[in-house]
Amino acid sequence: MNIARAVDQATENLKAAAIQEPRREAISLLELAIGRDRTFIFAHPDHELTESEQDAFSAFVNRREAREPLQYIRGHQEFYGLDFIVTPDVLIPRPETEILVENAIEDLRSKNNAEFCEVGVGSGCISVSILYQLPSAAAVGLDISEKALQITGKNAEKHGIGSRLTLLRSDVFDALTDRRFDMIVSNPPYVPRSDFETLQPEVRDFEPHAALTDGADGLSIIEKIVNGAPHFLRPGSGLLMEIGFDQAATVRRLFDPQVWSHLELIDDLQSIPRIVYARLPDL
Repeated sequence: MNIARAVDQATENLKAAAIQEPRREAISLLELAIGRDRTFIFAHPDHELTESEQDAFSAFVNRREAREPLQYIRGHQEFYGLDFIVTPDVLIPRPETEILVENAIEDLRSKNNAEFCEVGVGSGCISVSILYQLPSAAAVGLDISEKALQITGKNAEKHGIGSRLTLLRSDVFDALTDRRFDMIVSNPPYVPRSDFETLQPEVRDFEPHAALTDGADGLSIIEKIVNGAPHFLRPGSGLLMEIGFDQAATVRRLFDPQVWSHLELIDDLQSIPRIVYARLPDL
């Protein structure tokens, strides 16, 4: 079977499985199967695949037909200009989370030897991206999943910031004692249990449930972070946290104005309030 026929056949199979942009995904899977880039694929439609290449390609297509995310099949995903290892033990990094990273970098850039903490570090895409951009900064990454912490560690070493990122297994802030930070960042599990079954199969059936939902109203872990963060922040420091598309008004009410001196909501590219930024008063 040559490249053209393989791509055509895979495209039809993926289309039948309701995969969006089936041809683009078929080409991505073929790149992975034969170890060649799409430039080669487009330039050599008559190139004959070996039997092992056909077998590998068929296996990848079958996995994608079952709605396994492409990112898990290939084992990595680009985020904020860096390439991150991803497995089903961690969420797939998403573009809207880059807004949180941008705002964290902007806030921390003015601080010498800044220290921040991430709650629910997952793949490490947030902390690693911030540390990569701020060479004098250091961070503590918390996660309840030991497997997620292992992925974070691999990504930290991959991008050369491992010595500046301390990883601790922790349920929210439980592993911390008297530490104080210049910022706390988090992309917590905020999907309500009632919405979980409506998620795309790629998300619902493959991404780690504990990183997506609290199993309740989607607010319980957010509330723990909001209530706990002041104990671990320096005066004048802030909390940056991603929230669900319809949670802005409810989350705003969780912040006690007697504790927090500043609160704003930051929109994503669809003008949906996606990031909450709250700051403690200065001394």
